[in-house]
Amino acid sequence: MSLLFYILAALSVLTGLGVVLARNPINSVLSLIACFLTIAGHYVLLNAQFLAVVHVIVYTGAIMVLFLFVIMLMDMNRANEPHKKWTTKLAATLSGCLLLLVLLASTAKVMLGGPAPVLSPDMGLIKNLGMVLYRDYLYPFETSAILFLSAMVGAMVLGKHEPKKI
Repeated sequence: MSLLFYILAALSVLTGLGVVLARNPINSVLSLIACFLTIAGHYVLLNAQFLAVVHVIVYTGAIMVLFLFVIMLMDMNRANEPHKKWTTKLAATLSGCLLLLVLLASTAKVMLGGPAPVLSPDMGLIKNLGMVLYRDYLYPFETSAILFLSAMVGAMVLGKHEPKKI
């Protein structure tokens, strides 16, 4: 079991380095997918199979497909990028400010310091997880949805092709 942990840890570090050092953005995303799979292996070693499956479905499945879609939209193979209009720059700045606002709002509950969590033997059940997620953490859950929406809008604005003037 310990040997498997060290193998997964080494693979996680190597694929993480592959994300940062890859010159091609597609190779970087593929390395990130491999890194996510090794992290899911760590979850299995911790006996958190539900978390491993959700990690693979949500991160490796959905978010990485979104990243690949955004990379294809941005058309990063062009040698020279045309300058964007001021309205596009303003929209990108507003999207970044909305992202900052969402991040600040989602961490407000943590910064205010609520009561310490009470651990119970039923803590890992899916029913209890859903109750806690949608009752106690509904606001951060919804703000993360707004975060993803603003990221998609920002990617669409940045990836939009300007019509050529004749």
